[in-house]
Amino acid sequence: MNRVYIKTYGCQMNERDSEAVAAMLRVRGYSIVESEAEADVVLLNTCSVRDQAEQKALGKAGRLLKDRGRGSRMQVLGVMGCMAQNRGRALIDSLPDLDLVVGTQKFHQVPDHLDNLMATLRGLGPRPASIVDIDAEAGSQNAIRGHAATRQVSAFVSIMQGCDMRCAYCIVPKTRGPERARPMDEIVEEVRRLADNGTREITLLGQIVNHYGKREFPVLGGKSPFVQLLEKVHAVDGIERIRFTSPHPVGFREDLVACYRELPKLCEYIHFPMQSGSDRVLRAMRRPYTRARFLRTVEALRRANPGMYFSTDVIVGFPGETDEDFAETVTLFDTVKFDMAFIFKYSVRSGTEAEALGDTVPREVKEARNQVLLERLEALSVARNCLLVGTVQEVLVEGPARKGDGVYMGRNRGNRKILFPGSAQLAGEFVPVRIVRATATVLYGEIVDAAG
Repeated sequence: MNRVYIKTYGCQMNERDSEAVAAMLRVRGYSIVESEAEADVVLLNTCSVRDQAEQKALGKAGRLLKDRGRGSRMQVLGVMGCMAQNRGRALIDSLPDLDLVVGTQKFHQVPDHLDNLMATLRGLGPRPASIVDIDAEAGSQNAIRGHAATRQVSAFVSIMQGCDMRCAYCIVPKTRGPERARPMDEIVEEVRRLADNGTREITLLGQIVNHYGKREFPVLGGKSPFVQLLEKVHAVDGIERIRFTSPHPVGFREDLVACYRELPKLCEYIHFPMQSGSDRVLRAMRRPYTRARFLRTVEALRRANPGMYFSTDVIVGFPGETDEDFAETVTLFDTVKFDMAFIFKYSVRSGTEAEALGDTVPREVKEARNQVLLERLEALSVARNCLLVGTVQEVLVEGPARKGDGVYMGRNRGNRKILFPGSAQLAGEFVPVRIVRATATVLYGEIVDAAG
């Protein structure tokens, strides 16, 4: 049996794509292993959002090929995903011994490509020519539907592919293509199958998830296709929590805001990308909202559900960002009081509109601004988490914690990680946990027994 190791870089979409590829390979008789050292095939599922992510994957590929030359077990090395789509055949120019390059619309072709490569290698002839498969394919959004054979307490469900926005700094429209939605009934059926297998929590995935189906499906009763989908998933027995990521601020209309009041299974947590608090920088980024509109949406969501948790993305050092622009980002960051944030130092991405602007903010300035936001984030997270000390939180138990015998990990509805003493039979169950201690990133607690 051929053994495959898949290493995933980047976002939750990439994690979901890797999971689907693994499921397809299992059907073909491949074994998915946890270490590259025991693998006949290594697949790198890559990210192109930042140059650092590409360089990390390229470095990994180069080291693996050197190891193969020294006699490692690995026979086939493939690169999948966004970097593969972005660089295409140029990857073969820089890594001529690479066997397989598969783009974002061809994940479902990986089993066929590996079958062909492995069959040729078993013939003990010369290594076959590298395979590069990055062409667009109609209907590819419907291919990401396989899941792990074992029970998943929490599962990702891909509902669409691609992005029609044109943010100046972003390469995703190039690597993922235009927006394409999966049929609503197929998504709901996938959720039902997961629920039947014991899944309790679903996260709906899309590049701009709240744009789901805006061209394919009509608005009904004043409700967008995405809201219609949320309502259908909400009706699935066995699913107790629903999340989604990543939305765009411009997609939050009254119908979606109302879901946080009207759909009890929809968790009061949202990833809400801000990027900048400066209207001038937002215009340069081609983000079609203002800081005032962003804040109005936050306030509307908090009116719908006062317990809302917010995470965000912020880019510091976008070309032309002044001290005054950054100060506006800081004030908006503090006003919203984000519970979590991914803070990025701007880097030029080839093929984006912002490439022509250069990289005008000095590195040391980016570092300083990054540190300012990290310190504010830590203070905000600690303050929010400390408010939970002494409360009892409903925790969905995911499994053993990485460190500590008898310590288990789960999350509350606000997506906060909670550690507590537990046992294996609790996995997949909802348990009441009293919080006894808090840090910026983790809550610690104890299960509340029936007596209170």
